[in-house]
Amino acid sequence: MRALLRSTRLLTLTGAGGVGKTRLALEFARGISSRYARLDLVELDALRDGATLTQSVAAVLGMGERAGPTGVDVVVRAIGDASRLLILDNCEHLAEPCARLVVTLLGRCPRLRILATSREALRVPGETVFRVGELSLPPADAGNDVTALQRADAVRLFVERAAHRSPGFALDRTNGPLVAEICRRLDGLTLAVELAACHIGTFAPGDILAGLDDHASQLDLLAGGSRTGPRRHSTLATAVDWSHRLLDPAEQAVFRRLAVLVGGFDLAAARSVCAGGGIGPQEVFPLLHALEAKSLIARLPGDTAPTRFRQLGVIRAYAMERLRASGELGPTLRSALAWLHEVAERACGDVFADQASSPLTVERDNLASVPAHATGQDETTRVRLTLELARVHYQQEQPSAAGALLTGLLREYGGQALGGEVAALATRVAAQQADPHRALSLGERAVNLERQRHVPAGLANALDARAAAWLCRGEFTEAVTDLRACLDVVAPLGSPEDVAWCTQHLAWALLQAGGEREADELMADCLPVLREQASWPRVAAALHTAGAVRLALGQMESAEALFTEVLRIAPGGSFHALYPVEGLALVAAESGDMQRALRLCEASALARRLLDTEPEASWRRRIEQAAARARTVLPTAAREAAVVGAHKLRGDRLVAYALRTGSGEQVGRGLDTVGADDERWRLTAREFMVVELVAEGLTNRQIASELGLSAHTVATHLDKVRDKLGLRSRTQIALWFDRPRSYRR
Repeated sequence: MRALLRSTRLLTLTGAGGVGKTRLALEFARGISSRYARLDLVELDALRDGATLTQSVAAVLGMGERAGPTGVDVVVRAIGDASRLLILDNCEHLAEPCARLVVTLLGRCPRLRILATSREALRVPGETVFRVGELSLPPADAGNDVTALQRADAVRLFVERAAHRSPGFALDRTNGPLVAEICRRLDGLTLAVELAACHIGTFAPGDILAGLDDHASQLDLLAGGSRTGPRRHSTLATAVDWSHRLLDPAEQAVFRRLAVLVGGFDLAAARSVCAGGGIGPQEVFPLLHALEAKSLIARLPGDTAPTRFRQLGVIRAYAMERLRASGELGPTLRSALAWLHEVAERACGDVFADQASSPLTVERDNLASVPAHATGQDETTRVRLTLELARVHYQQEQPSAAGALLTGLLREYGGQALGGEVAALATRVAAQQADPHRALSLGERAVNLERQRHVPAGLANALDARAAAWLCRGEFTEAVTDLRACLDVVAPLGSPEDVAWCTQHLAWALLQAGGEREADELMADCLPVLREQASWPRVAAALHTAGAVRLALGQMESAEALFTEVLRIAPGGSFHALYPVEGLALVAAESGDMQRALRLCEASALARRLLDTEPEASWRRRIEQAAARARTVLPTAAREAAVVGAHKLRGDRLVAYALRTGSGEQVGRGLDTVGADDERWRLTAREFMVVELVAEGLTNRQIASELGLSAHTVATHLDKVRDKLGLRSRTQIALWFDRPRSYRR
């Protein structure tokens, strides 16, 4: 903010009600008051309209109205050409009159700067908008690590406010996870966190969390604000109601209808769900834009298309109350149900839909919520959406959730719902859960149902699923037989990608059966097709298979290149990235680099435990054997250093070390000598790379070009570095990086 206000004369802080705009503005003003001849705060929340706006500003400046009907001349004369900062707090309900006043004052007072707070931008020439975001939240894998939890701003605020209400309250390993989850449920919204913390002393953290789970009482729980604070912040419902009353009827209608989309939404979803009742589909886009500008919906981070939005949880709870009161809840849920079914039908033509990138993956929470609350849905729709939700759970390695849904469908319809589709997916889930007997039984049922249905695509999918059951049982010859039959069925269907995907599965089964040379030939045929046509998860799986085949053939350089390629396209925090890490561990073991092999094996095992995911039994045995061999060969000191180092490798840092890239390799080489309390471990590998380039004197744009990132992403990394290390300037960051360290050799 200090930097921005040096380069702009109008800085507007925007954000949702209760996010902390006013408090931030006041804290900012306290720190820079000496730079201005005078600093004035004008609080606008009590004004009902713009008629008295100028008079209110004049009163704050200590001037009575003497010139003209509007009094603007009085304000201009009071400010003159002095260096002054004027803070206009809470402008959203007076956006137009504030905009007119600001333009006039800036035009006639050359040394005046204005800091405004508003739930939407004033939209005047020269305005710089600074969006005040929610407080940072603890990572999902923080567990009961009190130190990790306290790094999150939301947790620290909760603890501070709770201690004021109940002296002696402190974060510990018992209440820490509960406090963290409360902050997550509240999306880090400042006012919501404070109001929840005020109940400590009356309720235990577990009781507060249970109250937030009950949407009917959620807004009642978030009450009890300061008697001396703004009335609009006395409860969270009041804060949201303040914004809601500023909307026109069409904006209010879209705002409340979006409440049924608990998992977020894109423009297509919003049009399907919100159109109607006098609102045409073409009108939804500008209405969404208006709601986003007024901070009542938030754009989700990321540059992926289509852009997705969401309502913060407490705002959605208020919107749901309005939806119920309007009588539109039932029709809106039915619209959402029809939209989900339409999206599901688009994927029905996929031969291997269980393993495809479902368009409903991003709609998992909507898939779970909308059908559960909608009434009057037909059975076909319910079964289809239940199957799609189970597919999403399966693809995200959540077999228990998928299995529960599929068991219900199998019981209700005798295993015959949607032909053999349900049984085929249930087969894959059982294999994922390492239940070979159930997997084969379900696989047999799926194949028999599809043979009766005479749908080639369905039969191919069932044969592929039964092959997964055979692999789970270690009966590789039978798996090869089913996959050859599957390939015969798929080939005439005319989809090169499906043929290539089935071929990749056959190559994997042949590798397990000892046919690595035929597997290598098959991969040479199918890998180019998948690289060109398939989504990244399929490409990653095929590259892994090809790498494992080359590993079996003793072609270490080729295997390493293939595993490295997987690691470059798989998200670092997902289970997809663990297979290539393990592949590179096997390459290291076969190449004689036992310390690197053990470090990668241990780091991958730790990551798998955090993600609660297991590889296939045959692959797991290879990793365990390599790790055991490394432990036997390595001296005690080297073995212990590798294990200790593995605990430091998580997420981006693990990927950087596995890829031997830049700072990631420096991190790896220094793991044996850097202490656990070294502040450098607070940075991710990507942040460390950015710091390294800052120390070399590169600009954000040059760093972005060097690392293949956007300049905005580089700026975000630097913000995190500053927060973690307590540094404020690029010079300080460079000096920190250049300090002597024992890990540099």
